[in-house]
Amino acid sequence: MSVITIDPAELTSKNLPGNGPRPKWLRVKLPYGKAFTEVRETIDAHSLHTVCESARCPNMGECWGAGTATFMILGNTCTRSCSFCAVATGKPDTLDIMEPYRVAQAIKKMGVKHAVITSVNRDEQQDRGMNIWAETVRQVRKHAPDTTMETLIPDVKANWEALELITTENPEVVSHNMETVKRLYRRVRPQAKYERSLEQIKRTKAAGCRTKSGFMVGLGETVEEVYELLRDLKAHDCDVVTIGQYLQPTKMHLPVHEFIHPDLFQHYHDVGMEMGFNFVESGPLVRSSYHAERHL
Repeated sequence: MSVITIDPAELTSKNLPGNGPRPKWLRVKLPYGKAFTEVRETIDAHSLHTVCESARCPNMGECWGAGTATFMILGNTCTRSCSFCAVATGKPDTLDIMEPYRVAQAIKKMGVKHAVITSVNRDEQQDRGMNIWAETVRQVRKHAPDTTMETLIPDVKANWEALELITTENPEVVSHNMETVKRLYRRVRPQAKYERSLEQIKRTKAAGCRTKSGFMVGLGETVEEVYELLRDLKAHDCDVVTIGQYLQPTKMHLPVHEFIHPDLFQHYHDVGMEMGFNFVESGPLVRSSYHAERHL
């Protein structure tokens, strides 16, 4: 970090406490418009799920209004109970073998140029749902061959044979989110392991895929802990990083510790780029799939 000379203390002093109202830099427009309605109708017609809705993403209006959405496969119920996530937790339904085809048909109908696909965790499945993942990639390539893909996959719990099912298909980007810094892992992701997720990213890169990861700030982490996470990601061959503000989806989830000022997000961007990442997307409203086409 030889080029970065700004004192982070000057930037953290601009942050706002999380128990107050949302600052002006986190205000978003309500969803509306013809394109938004068309995306809504296409998703409903194909009985699909989107992480935009399930995770209550603040950018849903902007992205849907531009005709894009992040598809969520393997159902709408997760086997994990992460304390930051609004996706429903419980016993999932039986896997839907026709889901890959319906996703591909929706992408074709929408004319999506770059599709982001993610999923819930399916820990009860021996293959962690990766056969459905692989078939989804194949179906999109068959029915929408001009569409590029980012596959935002869950933690496979060190089932590296399952990981190979998706890396063998070699989508344009294979992403796996770290979500938070090492110290907060047990609180934020109680059923995940920091080192295991890093290992998954490293193995993904070793398989020849473009790698990406994302994490949230505003949960009580320090600037030095963010630096540590960035160094760990770089050391495990991550190509692209996204950094965004954590927002509490319901009162049942972790509270926001603080609202991070845009200047500190810019600082994290600059530090990440100096470390050698190919691309760093850092800002209050950034999410894993936000402007994902830029990462290609």
